[in-house]
Amino acid sequence: MDTFSACIAFGPLAIYLFLLGLVNLSRRPLVINGTRETLSLGLALAGLVIVGPMQLFMPQEAAVRFGQLIWLLLVGFYVLSVTLLILLSRPRLIVYNISPDELRMALDAAARRVDPDAAWTSTALSLPTSRVHLHIEPFPPLGNIALLATGDDQSIGGWRRLEYALRDTLRETTVTPGAYGLWMLLIGAMMLAGLTFWVVDDPQTIAQGLERMLSP
Repeated sequence: MDTFSACIAFGPLAIYLFLLGLVNLSRRPLVINGTRETLSLGLALAGLVIVGPMQLFMPQEAAVRFGQLIWLLLVGFYVLSVTLLILLSRPRLIVYNISPDELRMALDAAARRVDPDAAWTSTALSLPTSRVHLHIEPFPPLGNIALLATGDDQSIGGWRRLEYALRDTLRETTVTPGAYGLWMLLIGAMMLAGLTFWVVDDPQTIAQGLERMLSP
């Protein structure tokens, strides 16, 4: 793999890991919804998709006909695919940099602000009046905890109110940074440093790679 392809493939992923490491080293929890998580992950993997499947399975007849515009069509198809995935996904919230016990306490307080009839069943939480039904699922490799919808009877408005209430509840919460952030920060920084070294060492490769990529 040449320098240009490596930058395209691993640059967005390195930035994603670096920023995720900073989030996990923070002393404040971060709450994002499923749409934002999917968009950020889609951007992080975009380079790998461009260098991999897009180049490997590029339709040659279309490339000859449309020339450089073929990349606009392929990237547009990728954006539409990510958008479709977002539309088909069930609602969910992702909470970074917090332990399951701390999240459960904050989530209970936030849920009762949204729906006084909120009830727990083990790790599942139901807000019947707001039509929000979820369960807690930790994901240790990325140091986050997901609140995943259970069942199809979900209210987008109810999920939005729960998201705002949970953010308000966690606003003043201080946590101990986990070790997850350190390794993600180091890996992201090492990847960015390696790519920067390659670019500085051979800048002509970038121009040649871009020219080659735009001439499918």
